[in-house]
Amino acid sequence: MTRLSKIFCGITLLSVPGIIYGGYFLLTVLSGQYNSALTEFQKSMFRAGHAHAGVLVILSLIAQILIDFSALSKRLKLITRIAFPLGAICISGGFFAGAIGSNITAPTDLIFILYIGIIILLFGLISVGVALIKKEQTPA
Repeated sequence: MTRLSKIFCGITLLSVPGIIYGGYFLLTVLSGQYNSALTEFQKSMFRAGHAHAGVLVILSLIAQILIDFSALSKRLKLITRIAFPLGAICISGGFFAGAIGSNITAPTDLIFILYIGIIILLFGLISVGVALIKKEQTPA
């Protein structure tokens, strides 16, 4: 594992307490312990944002290690390393941002953040996937 991988993994792991707190808050809202006027749409979007945050953080951690073994240039490795956690933030944040407000029953204009995150994450996924396939295998 490279030094840069360790740094990105460390930073990514430091985001997990925020996801945990978000899960706790979501649990209080969904269990009725938090008196809120959220619509069912908002609750669904917040649930989706939280779930995507957890899954994409795990993907981001795995990707950091895979990037070490890819055939990407140093510069492209750095850009791709950034793409995974940034995509995770934008995708999960897009769910939350798209549902912020009073009596929201459909995505707001801020849903564009989710689509930006999808593009960023797709870039990272395709870059690493292709680079791993292209990398010459050395005999064991």
